[in-house]
Amino acid sequence: MSEAMTQTLAAPGLLDRARIVAGPRFNRWLVPPAALAIHLCIGMAYGFSVFWLPMSKLLSGSDATCQAAGLGTLMFSTSCNWSVPMVTSTFEMFIAVLGLAAALWGGWLEHAGPRKAGFIAALCWGGGMVLGGIGVSMHQLWLLWLGCGIIGGVGQGLGYITPVSTLIKWFPDRRGMATGMAIMGYGGGAMIGAPIAVALMKHYGAGNASAGVSATLITMGILYLIVMSLGAFGMRVPPSGWKPEGWTEPTKAKAMVTSKHVHLDTAWKTPQFWLIWGVLFLNVTAGIGVISMASPMLQDVFGGHLIGLDATTALSTAQKAAIVASAAGLVGLISLFNSLGRFFWASISDHIGRKTTYYLFFIIGIVMYLSLPVLGHHAMAAAFVVAICIILSMYGGGFSTVPAYLADIFGTQMVGAIHGRLLTAWSAAGIVGPFLIAHIRQAQINAGVAHNLVYDGTLHILAGLLLVGLILNSLVRPVHEKHHMDEARLAREKSLQHEQQGADGAHSAARGSFGTLGLVSWLAIGIPFLIGVYIALTKAAALF
Repeated sequence: MSEAMTQTLAAPGLLDRARIVAGPRFNRWLVPPAALAIHLCIGMAYGFSVFWLPMSKLLSGSDATCQAAGLGTLMFSTSCNWSVPMVTSTFEMFIAVLGLAAALWGGWLEHAGPRKAGFIAALCWGGGMVLGGIGVSMHQLWLLWLGCGIIGGVGQGLGYITPVSTLIKWFPDRRGMATGMAIMGYGGGAMIGAPIAVALMKHYGAGNASAGVSATLITMGILYLIVMSLGAFGMRVPPSGWKPEGWTEPTKAKAMVTSKHVHLDTAWKTPQFWLIWGVLFLNVTAGIGVISMASPMLQDVFGGHLIGLDATTALSTAQKAAIVASAAGLVGLISLFNSLGRFFWASISDHIGRKTTYYLFFIIGIVMYLSLPVLGHHAMAAAFVVAICIILSMYGGGFSTVPAYLADIFGTQMVGAIHGRLLTAWSAAGIVGPFLIAHIRQAQINAGVAHNLVYDGTLHILAGLLLVGLILNSLVRPVHEKHHMDEARLAREKSLQHEQQGADGAHSAARGSFGTLGLVSWLAIGIPFLIGVYIALTKAAALF
């Protein structure tokens, strides 16, 4: 490495926000692919299920598991296989840590900027997967939990909120669409990452997936570190006062959209914050309920109908396998609608408003949840699948619409930090939702309810949760003006975020052409995403 290059890399402030205020030649449409590069990588969180079964069979010469052992033995033993619940705890960990990390460091992120936060997220998520892979190779469960679960969870939290505030400021004319594009990546990350992981495990393990888990985690960790770092270094922020060319702020104020700003320290103490927290928590809890039981529910409710047989037909081993394969196609559709719903609903919210969009989530959701038992009883499998897809599109849409909802209510100055605090609702739902659903289902089975009817009560309870969410959403009102930042405090925040740098030339900033760089950036993101969509549709074809 040359001395000049060394000095460049070691230059102070390389990651600082002050270094990434956009100049005249930048184009705002370069920000969404940078954001997508980060979200498509951390979105592999939804695809981690491909690792659970291979991880439970790492020791080929041993059938013993650590289920009866104490926690200490479980974490350090190298002589017995891990059970599936042991390794799935990794998912619960990084979802819980995601919310905590976003809440703890959201305020720091606003001042540090998206480049520094995105790069640290890359180190944590990519490095966490590498450490988790080392833990698998050493058969040390605590290393898997520490790497993928804890450190990876920090990367998840920082990576998730890194682009939000920046995109909202770049796209004041289309807040929902902008955040929807990025957060769509989180929903679609598994469509790309899961097939890659499966192929790598097969390659490294010479056909034995369990033997290839460690190398796969390490390889994907390095890949994600590189891609997320490219995304982080591609991020820019607009100078204070910047507006899209030809766009003027609406002169007629909307009741639910403020032009003022609320500080993070104040926002989380307002009733509006906790109402929206409850709205997101209930929408996510209900959605997770369907995600966690979609495939087994389809098998239990429809059975032989999925392959054109009568429900009373005794099934052979081959026919049972065909039913499982058919139901597995639903997983592909869930990923697809979870992803595309994030962009669709967030974009729609730009036209009809965030509050109205959430009204639709809850009203349509209640109808869909109540219709599922009826469709099941009448063996209407196709309509049943359509209803689940609609539900999952609104589950994803809830995530992508909420940043713009927060910007409307609390202003744009600290929306990334406020969004970080709100994501604790996701962490809570990620723990409460599956626990609640699993226990309700088991209680009904223990009570003697038939397997094809065991989901009816659960779905009715989920509809009830959405009704509560509908009520909470109806109570959201504009924040009282006493909570708005005064001019002095707002100026201080802008100073801390280095927005004044380049403010004199804000009218000429980011007027560059889309150009070759824009085309290459979008193709680099778009091609893998479309391949993921194709794979998801191919899997879904088994349903039909």
